[in-house]
Amino acid sequence: MGLSAWAREENAYRFTIDFQLDHTPVKNQARTGTCWCFATVSFLESEILRTSGIRTDLSEMFIVRMTYPHKAENYVRLHGQANFGQGGQSHDVFDQIRRYGIVPESVYSGQRIGERLHNHGEMFGILESMLTSITKRRGPLTPRWMEAFEAVLNVYLGKPPETFDFEGQSFTPRSFAAHLGIQPDDYVELTSFSHVPFYEKVRLEVPDNWSFDSGYLNVPIDDLEVAADHALKSGYTVAWDGDVSERDFSTRETGYAVVPLKEPEAMSREERDQKITEPVEEKTVTQEMRQETFDNQTTTDDHLMHIVGIAHDQKGTKYYYIKNSGGTERKNEGYVYMSQAYFRLKTIALTVHRDALPEHIRKRVMSN
Repeated sequence: MGLSAWAREENAYRFTIDFQLDHTPVKNQARTGTCWCFATVSFLESEILRTSGIRTDLSEMFIVRMTYPHKAENYVRLHGQANFGQGGQSHDVFDQIRRYGIVPESVYSGQRIGERLHNHGEMFGILESMLTSITKRRGPLTPRWMEAFEAVLNVYLGKPPETFDFEGQSFTPRSFAAHLGIQPDDYVELTSFSHVPFYEKVRLEVPDNWSFDSGYLNVPIDDLEVAADHALKSGYTVAWDGDVSERDFSTRETGYAVVPLKEPEAMSREERDQKITEPVEEKTVTQEMRQETFDNQTTTDDHLMHIVGIAHDQKGTKYYYIKNSGGTERKNEGYVYMSQAYFRLKTIALTVHRDALPEHIRKRVMSN
């Protein structure tokens, strides 16, 4: 039982947005595990707005389509002893843009039969079954398995375009990425855990880092928070990766995420039944607390979203104003207010433009 299950007044939490940076409208990933792509593509759309003023609607499903074969190859090469799922990380988007480019949503929607919302359940089930069969076969692999795998992707998502016309010009996916000024190497990923050295690049040890990327700069949590704030106050948005499985994270009922000082298990019945009329006191989150929850796996890599601003509640507590990818029918029309404490405890990683970093962190990035 978290705050969302307690009796509370409708306006117990009242938020004021201090500022929000320019960004594109909320989308809906629907019944897919592609938050990593929606969050990072949204982040890139804001970057394009920042650098060129061009308002774009980029195709998440093009990136998803181009990522799956790499996931499959990794899974097969490791004889099925690897993660093959719908999830991923921000660097997966940049990796595919570096390899293949990107296209507008209007060119490649990934919706081939007129469906209103994305649903990858059937497609993923078939892909997963194929790879299970391939990795458990007897005898050598044929050279046709990847061809068959990609055929399934093309049936469900569509064949990726080699060329396309957009706003009176002809492009390839790679020339379109260049046209938008996307430079994948300008972006860095940060994390914060004490079981690996600080100020060194490390491998993020979560299942959705299926490519075993070791390019995350590990910094203390104070620096991670400073990096996010410095970026936002300098006009740069931030891609966020973290844990949303907590009972006090709610996108449907409350639209905010907090870390109450007292756990329900430690409360008396009277305290649990008490009506919430104002923001509750929260924990002071330390590096040690972060590490404990990561080690005992109560902090897990669940979801990616897009931080587009900073806000505060009526008590002055800082919150991050975050664009989600669950559509606009949820609380706050698809946005979430995340408290400073929740950010410090439950953030797994951030993605930012390297120029958005404070000088002392940027120097560490450049020296690694």
